[in-house]
Amino acid sequence: MFSHDSVWAAIDALAERYSLSPSGLARRAGLDPTAFNKSKRHAADGRARWPSTESLAKVMDATGASFEEFSKLMSGKSSLHPSDFLEQPRSIPLLGMAEAGAGGFFDDAGFPAGQGWDVVEFPAAPEDAVYALEVSGDSMLPLYRDGDTLIVSPNASVRRGDRVVVKTKEGEVMAKILQRQTPRNIELLSVNPEHPNRTFESHQIEWIARVVWASQ
Repeated sequence: MFSHDSVWAAIDALAERYSLSPSGLARRAGLDPTAFNKSKRHAADGRARWPSTESLAKVMDATGASFEEFSKLMSGKSSLHPSDFLEQPRSIPLLGMAEAGAGGFFDDAGFPAGQGWDVVEFPAAPEDAVYALEVSGDSMLPLYRDGDTLIVSPNASVRRGDRVVVKTKEGEVMAKILQRQTPRNIELLSVNPEHPNRTFESHQIEWIARVVWASQ
């Protein structure tokens, strides 16, 4: 799917397309001029920093680039002819958070089981095991709002700082930031400061899936 380097490379390619520096692109998108500086792409400890989905949405709006075009740039190709997209959209399952929390809807790998789901179009290769979750309520503000769609990948590896969707064996489903994961415990940071951070023992978790994209 998407890598840290490929997302930043696509931002640089969009800036170059409009004869802008990364700072110039940030300003055009109404962001802090330093938002896309190379020094901002890694934390002091070397951890990768990802641009927010809101920032990417503003960049695409400011430049007129579509998601398919941005995906094309992430492939490292500058030709953006519609007939030459890297990945054509395909239908992927769409579930609500309430459905995700109910029993019997997922297989052992954390992927929707059965048929008859609502679907959304997403540019992914047939072998990419991804599906969509629709956010409900305000517990994930300000990062995700009611009605936003999260694209999640159960097979993607997760690391500290990744945005993830987690389901407990009690049926609770939540979108959090992975703070720490050991063989015994999982520590999660809340995206909404009004909600507490959470810590679980590993045996309490049914599955964890990385958020690879969000449509807002």
